[in-house]
Amino acid sequence: MLLEINTTNPEYPKIKQVVTKLKLGGVIVYPTDTIYGLGCDIFCAEAIDQIYKIKNKKATGFSFVCSDLKEIAKYAVVSDTAYRIMKRVLPGPYTFVFKATKLVPQRLIPEKKTVAIRIPDNTICLEIVKQLGHPIVSTSVNISSEPNYSDPMGIEKEFGNKVDLVINAGVLENEPSTVIDFTTDKPTLIRSGKGSIDFLDI
Repeated sequence: MLLEINTTNPEYPKIKQVVTKLKLGGVIVYPTDTIYGLGCDIFCAEAIDQIYKIKNKKATGFSFVCSDLKEIAKYAVVSDTAYRIMKRVLPGPYTFVFKATKLVPQRLIPEKKTVAIRIPDNTICLEIVKQLGHPIVSTSVNISSEPNYSDPMGIEKEFGNKVDLVINAGVLENEPSTVIDFTTDKPTLIRSGKGSIDFLDI
């Protein structure tokens, strides 16, 4: 199912429709400020397993989207330095890696004690998370060894029979997020992407 949502002012009934799908254990494709992502409720084990199946990958872990900094603190051990940096650059095209708290579902971090978290600068994505009341899984739509997908029409054609809903927010830039590791005292660049890394000089 392809659902077009206004990127500037997301229609509440449509956001509610997406949230209902998630609460019922559905898997969706949704926009971020970088690329389209596969998502589900982080507390729905069956939906997480479905995303592993779609991605053709072993249970090695996924990142997820939070609505704000306060919510991040529930799932991650955040230092004062990390908090200052996040307050400055979020929402934005970053994925931050932290030591995980006990609230993070084991299926999201089966082999690690760390968690990767995003707050994308995308109104649709953030409205979904806010209305749901807790985070959603964040992993790129692309399948390993295949190119990323930026066109929702192509995504629906490729994944429509594997997910419950594809949100159409137009063609995205198709550039991955910058990944920063905050599990040690000094932040470390893991992957250079859309987000600036000027703050690493602090």
